[in-house]
Amino acid sequence: MQIASNFHYCKKLVEKHGNHVARSLEVVGYKWALLIVRELLDGPRRFTEISRALPNANQKMISARLRELEAAGVVSRVAYAEVPPRVEYSLTSRGRALRPVVDALRSWGKSLPAR
Repeated sequence: MQIASNFHYCKKLVEKHGNHVARSLEVVGYKWALLIVRELLDGPRRFTEISRALPNANQKMISARLRELEAAGVVSRVAYAEVPPRVEYSLTSRGRALRPVVDALRSWGKSLPAR
């Protein structure tokens, strides 16, 4: 239910404002999306590596976000024909373009008081 309400919220922002920030949030504004991008900035990762890096996110949520980011052209998925099967996720050029955004959020977050 949360995914659907987030989607509709972002969609309403775009319809109402039509601005670029709202359009960007349609892609990376969902919970865990930017953190997944952050994990992929240093190179390809397997699902388990992403999952371990985000211990508070459940696997179903990570899978959903990866599929959404792949559909948006931010993440690419490569499945290798091996036993056991191996799948790697990496950023596309569109995803790598988010590095300055992630870096800016990291810098901004450092200035916030601790909770």
